[in-house]
Amino acid sequence: MYITDLELKNFRNYEELTIQFDKNVNIIVGRNAQGKTNLIEAVFLSSIGRSFRTSHDSDLIRFGQEDAFVRVRAEKEVIDTRVEIKINRHHKKSIQKDGNTVHRTSQLIDNIIIVIFSPDDLKIVKEEPEKRRKFIDRELAQIKPAYYDSLSNYKKTLQQRNACLKEEYVEPSLLSLWDEQMIIYGSDIIRMRKEFIDRINEYSSRIHRGITNGSEELSLRYDPNICFCETKEEQQELYRKELMKSAASDLRMRTTTRGPQKDDLQFFVNGVNARSFGSQGQQRTCALSLKLAELDFIREETGEKGILLLDDVMSELDENRRDYLVRTLHENQLFITTTDIDPGILEYYPQARIIEIENGKCVNLEKPANL
Repeated sequence: MYITDLELKNFRNYEELTIQFDKNVNIIVGRNAQGKTNLIEAVFLSSIGRSFRTSHDSDLIRFGQEDAFVRVRAEKEVIDTRVEIKINRHHKKSIQKDGNTVHRTSQLIDNIIIVIFSPDDLKIVKEEPEKRRKFIDRELAQIKPAYYDSLSNYKKTLQQRNACLKEEYVEPSLLSLWDEQMIIYGSDIIRMRKEFIDRINEYSSRIHRGITNGSEELSLRYDPNICFCETKEEQQELYRKELMKSAASDLRMRTTTRGPQKDDLQFFVNGVNARSFGSQGQQRTCALSLKLAELDFIREETGEKGILLLDDVMSELDENRRDYLVRTLHENQLFITTTDIDPGILEYYPQARIIEIENGKCVNLEKPANL
């Protein structure tokens, strides 16, 4: 799978742009605040219909304009695809896939599969659990419609249950209704997260050994707020018991205290908790291993090679990690944003396409201007 071309109108700081991409490596270079990240943000938008930077679609519209437009074309192993997204400042966005209107975001899933790796992702190990839950949700939602639906329904139910708990008088029958919905969707989320992390653990452990030349062993551990059970029936029954136990505290605190919204993911390097005791270098290696493991998971799950967006991350990695990253990604289409081109990248990818960005405009160069 690879993206062939992109068309933008009034997207972020781009007035109008049509550009073709190399099927292997695209290096997007320019000074800060020129629109490098905006470009790959538009590419990412085609995968799940949402930005990785903002939850407000209006932020994507060029200043002073009412509408924005994004068109992305991609070639896949079986069939080519086209995604078009129109965003209006005052109305909901509209999405079309191959000329057909997309009524639900889940209809985009398993269409154009993209992994984003940014400097913020290097902090995934040491930051709060919400960051790690977002990682799990974003990656699973891209390739599993069932997970996307369960997560979406769970969030809506959680919102309704919390609203119910904040009422002056809590109607027991209404609370029970939300409980049963949470049990169904929450149990499915727990089980799919457990399967995902178990598989990602296999890939990331192997990658981590490669990065560290065998000196470190990485292990991932799912830390669910409600314990994982082997069968669906056992999972739902345990979930029900946990909600009953927490009923008094939920009423007192006026919020839901148990469920997947409290889950976490633990990292262990040579048996030691990396978040609490790992060095910054170890934490960054864990994050890199995790991101590269996503690509292996995508390929096994879908049969497609995921597209990797590296947003200003090369400067954050030391030479060893940077070299490993470049050497191992020759099968995936890469988009690399950077202020300065690393000669090592061009050594591995001499045919890489260089795209220079200046104030929302692109200039394609035969060779980098600074080499």
